[in-house]
Amino acid sequence: MTTSTALLLADLVGVAVFAASGASAAVVKRLDLFGVVFVGFVAALGGGILRDLVVDEVPPLAFADWRYAATAVLTSAIVFRWHPHLARLRTTVLVLDAAGLALFTVTGTLRALDAQVPPVGACLVGMLTGIGGGLGRDLLTGEIPVVLRREIYAVAALVGATAVVALDGLGRTGPAPLTAAAVLVFGLRLVALRRRWSAPVPTFRPPPHADGPPAS
Repeated sequence: MTTSTALLLADLVGVAVFAASGASAAVVKRLDLFGVVFVGFVAALGGGILRDLVVDEVPPLAFADWRYAATAVLTSAIVFRWHPHLARLRTTVLVLDAAGLALFTVTGTLRALDAQVPPVGACLVGMLTGIGGGLGRDLLTGEIPVVLRREIYAVAALVGATAVVALDGLGRTGPAPLTAAAVLVFGLRLVALRRRWSAPVPTFRPPPHADGPPAS
């Protein structure tokens, strides 16, 4: 299997899992069929569209290759049809989202490197590719985006993107090392959820009350 074929397959798998994540979140919000498919489409392809625009690849693959849109729409429709059989839907959404984050982070970073983006820029593009779909999904379903909460999300994507850039610098861009990078993101995200790891947040203290009447 060539690198381009493997990258395409990984991309389509990422589209499918993010579409399932978005569609599942839309089902929880009791949206209609169009709403479920639309949210699944945005969740699946939002990060890839952002990636392609950043690296100046126009039109984005989501519009240039019918397989991307077809995968997103078909997966979302399947989730809409079979969602009564999906046990513990919230857990399903979180696991699928972690898988999509991992796959899209790796493929986004690789595409940035192929476009001759410098290492630091490639890490940022990979992170944006991973979090873009989830950001769109949360905004459409009326949730505070996961990336803006205390949970380890964007940090996991950035760690995975950095691992891909490091592997590329060492000449290790075969399927096994890249799969390991994806597993790193996936595992870090799930462990963070399990152990409730979070980034620091500001501490607000009420202002002290002044003693005595205000000065005239």
